[in-house]
Amino acid sequence: MSDAVHEFTLDALEWHPYVQPVDLQKATPEQLDALKVTPSNTKVSAYVLVLAQETEMLAERSPLFNDIMYSDGGLSRGGRELGALAASFVNHCIYCAQVHANRFIQLEKRPEVVDEIYTNGLEADLGEYDQALFNFGVDLTAHPDNVGVYQFYHLRETGLSDLEILDLIHSVAIFGWANRLMHTLGEPHRKD
Repeated sequence: MSDAVHEFTLDALEWHPYVQPVDLQKATPEQLDALKVTPSNTKVSAYVLVLAQETEMLAERSPLFNDIMYSDGGLSRGGRELGALAASFVNHCIYCAQVHANRFIQLEKRPEVVDEIYTNGLEADLGEYDQALFNFGVDLTAHPDNVGVYQFYHLRETGLSDLEILDLIHSVAIFGWANRLMHTLGEPHRKD
């Protein structure tokens, strides 16, 4: 197994849990039911299998996550990924940052935005729209008690509707939570 990764990267990573994930072959009916609403259409991640140990929580978390990140209308998928990237960057969640950075690049076709963030961190100099989303994600994650009228005014001046602002808040907030869970439950490694 490779060593844990501690620096931001776009390289493919896998998350290795510290605690035993649920074994799908031995999962209870409740666990299997909770796993039916996971967002992946390819496989169930180790992270979700760890969360499946708390079936009631997972059964609530997954539909909420899906609605926040994948619902139609409101903020674009790329905008949601940029907000999640900001939260993951502040929280130094290497695995989540890699996922959101790559999804942003895939959706928006603008790798230079991620390059600037990865090169200059919280001092990244982005275009007005991206800067507004990134700064809000950073502020909400690092200093949630200081987010208020000024930040909302700036987002509206940038052209965001109230629904888009809510979507940004939700994507930043759910990844603030996910980052903390991932940090305490496991660590990222390069795919072998």
